[in-house]
Amino acid sequence: MSVELRTVRLTDPVLAPLLSGLAAEYEARYGANDELADAPPEQFDPPDGVFLALVVDGELAAGGGIRRYDADTCEVKRMWTAPRHRRRGHARRVLAALEDCARDLGYTRLLLETGPAQPEAIAMYHDLGYQRIPYYGRYEFALAFERRLCATI
Repeated sequence: MSVELRTVRLTDPVLAPLLSGLAAEYEARYGANDELADAPPEQFDPPDGVFLALVVDGELAAGGGIRRYDADTCEVKRMWTAPRHRRRGHARRVLAALEDCARDLGYTRLLLETGPAQPEAIAMYHDLGYQRIPYYGRYEFALAFERRLCATI
């Protein structure tokens, strides 16, 4: 099995399956929404952000990005794993790489939100030591998490 983590722009055609799959999943779990329209693609470009695609045997399996929230904090957005690639550690791998990218970009704190209809994500964030915080975005029902980032040695 070949596994490759690529840095891509959010507008890269390779991400089309991720974005369409994510939109379909949000709609299935939450109904009609405009979640994917709330962050312009350029917010995920350096020097303030990054987007990663995890490609397994030539197929997009997972991905996610970070964008600036404030001078010291970035936010994870667009985390998703294709259904046939779930439960293989791909989301954890993408999230760990995003944490490394955040450190490299000088961030000391990472935020993220997920919805109550995503128990798999909630369990993963808890398992990885993310701390629950009050919601900070536009969805009052969202579950928000943070992680303080230590410098790598």
